[in-house]
Amino acid sequence: MRLIGLTGGIGSGKSSVSAELVRRGAVLVDADAIVKELQAPGQPVFDAMVERWGDRVVAEHGGLDRAAVAKIVFSDEAELRALEKLIHPEVRKESDRRVSAAAETDRVVILDLPLLAEARLHGGTGPDGRGTSAIVVVDCPVDTAVSRLIEFRNFSEEDARARVAKQATREERRSIADFVIDNSGSEAGLVAEVDRCWTWLETLEQTVWPPPRSASDQPA
Repeated sequence: MRLIGLTGGIGSGKSSVSAELVRRGAVLVDADAIVKELQAPGQPVFDAMVERWGDRVVAEHGGLDRAAVAKIVFSDEAELRALEKLIHPEVRKESDRRVSAAAETDRVVILDLPLLAEARLHGGTGPDGRGTSAIVVVDCPVDTAVSRLIEFRNFSEEDARARVAKQATREERRSIADFVIDNSGSEAGLVAEVDRCWTWLETLEQTVWPPPRSASDQPA
């Protein structure tokens, strides 16, 4: 396989890019989808969240009230860190399991990690693309991302800009990129960008998996 880390800020269109890559034959390992599975009722992560925040994070249907969770963690840095400690180790474990299942194939495997830049540049606890052969960043201007969040996800402008500001900057994401997909234009323009990226991905060498252990991974 060729294992590729894919990231981009909220509203960048990363999900559209991953869908286009899957249409071209890629296998997708989506961290956001894994998080939702881990937060389903009956799962240990769900139980741990309810234990910490109580019934206020449980919706009427019995599942997780994501809006309530967002309200808690995006206004309190300590609560956000607590949430990350509950979720990120489990996401990393499940992501590695799914990547391992595709390791012996000749496929392009896309590891979709929204907070990859935050983990690499700011010591975040989320998956940091360990073992990937390359990092692809989906990029667009902040105003474009905000407009999309307002139009397609019913955010207020204030909330959209606050969410963008919580994440890594465009410059920080671009600084870790091996390939940048420009999604500032039309849908047709994005398809052309993904075609350009796919051609490049097919030139990459096979990824060594599992990745060699670094010095920091070695037991003391």
